[in-house]
Amino acid sequence: MKKILFAIVALISLQATAQIKMPAPSPTQTLTQDFGLGKIEIVYSRPGLKGRAAFGEGSLLAPNGIVWRTGANGATKVTFSDPVTIGGKILAAGSYGLFTIPGANEWTIIFNTNSKGWGSFEYKESEDVVRLKVKSETTSNSTETFTINVDNINAESATISLKWAKTLVNIPISTDIKPIVRKQIQDATTGPNANANAYQSAATFFYELDKDYDKALVYVDKAIAANNKAYWLHLLKAKVQKELGDKKGAKASAETCIKMAEEAKNADYVRSGKDVIAGL
Repeated sequence: MKKILFAIVALISLQATAQIKMPAPSPTQTLTQDFGLGKIEIVYSRPGLKGRAAFGEGSLLAPNGIVWRTGANGATKVTFSDPVTIGGKILAAGSYGLFTIPGANEWTIIFNTNSKGWGSFEYKESEDVVRLKVKSETTSNSTETFTINVDNINAESATISLKWAKTLVNIPISTDIKPIVRKQIQDATTGPNANANAYQSAATFFYELDKDYDKALVYVDKAIAANNKAYWLHLLKAKVQKELGDKKGAKASAETCIKMAEEAKNADYVRSGKDVIAGL
């Protein structure tokens, strides 16, 4: 009996030691990017060229004219925490499968409700929520490993970029944060908890994003009244006044910023104040 038990233990030990772990041929990557007031998460597998042609007629990887999983292994999954607009259509917050149809000069981009299938074998056109065409670009350098990034990020716009071999495809996306921020401003600047920081944020929003310079001036004045020694607020006021066509007021505010910044030994704001004056 002992011999039998010993033989079983030896066999199990041999099987355990005989296991070989190898690197994944197409390793998985999870990319998380802040965007707007939320996040974008992309989970995909990254195949390598390994001497093969990525695209084109007869490609073994992603031939032209055929639905591609946009990576390897399982379908590429894109999750938006907030609604976004792609191809003129609003996508609700949630997860989507990203499929593509490569072309010689133009690609078809597809966001599909199926984000859990294997490859494109379970893809159904009836489950598409967005289809759009985008031009592809030719890069000077070749990318060995398929890469997805979120690039060209602004407050309300960005691109999801697909890069492999010498091909680059940018998918434009946008989000509308203005109604939410306006509500936040209303809540933060009324009542006993209103403060200089809230007024400054409101002024910056109306100046940089909403382009409502009259409201920006109202809030920057409130911020200065709460913190008159903040030279950066006087710079912001100068910029707002410049947009409103008040050159005299803009110069006075910029000069105040310069004087205070010199006292604080902040050369950046001294230069910024002078730059506003030079542009009047």
